[in-house]
Amino acid sequence: MNNQWIQMSTPEGGHFQGYLSLPPTGEGPGLLLIQEIFGINDHIRAVADQYAMDGFVVLAPDLFWRQEERVELGYDDAGFAKGFDLMGKLDFGLAVKDMGIAAQTLRNHPAVTNAKVACLGYCMGGNLSYLVAASGVVDASVCYYGAGIDQKLDLANQVHCPVLFHFGEQDEYISSSAIKAVTKTFSHKADAWIQTYPGMSHGFNCWGRPMYNQAAASLARGRTLEFLSIYVAAQLPYHPPK
Repeated sequence: MNNQWIQMSTPEGGHFQGYLSLPPTGEGPGLLLIQEIFGINDHIRAVADQYAMDGFVVLAPDLFWRQEERVELGYDDAGFAKGFDLMGKLDFGLAVKDMGIAAQTLRNHPAVTNAKVACLGYCMGGNLSYLVAASGVVDASVCYYGAGIDQKLDLANQVHCPVLFHFGEQDEYISSSAIKAVTKTFSHKADAWIQTYPGMSHGFNCWGRPMYNQAAASLARGRTLEFLSIYVAAQLPYHPPK
């Protein structure tokens, strides 16, 4: 894989890094990959490379850089404890601004051929992917089991781009009422997709965690690629399936 760490700058003079992975062709649409609480670890870098193999120019920014640079945590008790601590101290407003900087970095990158950028996030990153969509800096947004989105539905009228939500129906962090609230709020929006997965708990997409489910993860990934191909990569008119 053609990947490297790059540096970005904030207007205030701060500097943070991101993991950039290029597709085999060297060019494609942009994809902003937003991490879980575990940092830009082996799993997130592998996911970035995976989507790069699908033809996307992928950038995974370091969200925790103001607290600790280049955090890499495992999925054990110590990793969870430190990850939750870091998330609790994260300024989400500043994080959204950082993601805006990263999105613009992708748009300006010579490998991003059509200047379109989507964001895709998991867990904490799923919540942030929604907030980034509401900030208006991306062309599409994918939110994997983003806990807390139902508490920020006052921002829904600011989401003008296509959005895809993935929820496990047995998610211990996201109640069925929360999923219903998101579904009801976005039911009027033709380019909002809400996908639920029976029996699946939080983190079902992550192969490094015990709740990983290959069938659900593959189904969600296929839907994500379809969504991205329609709204970010496609050059042809989209005709929804009957």
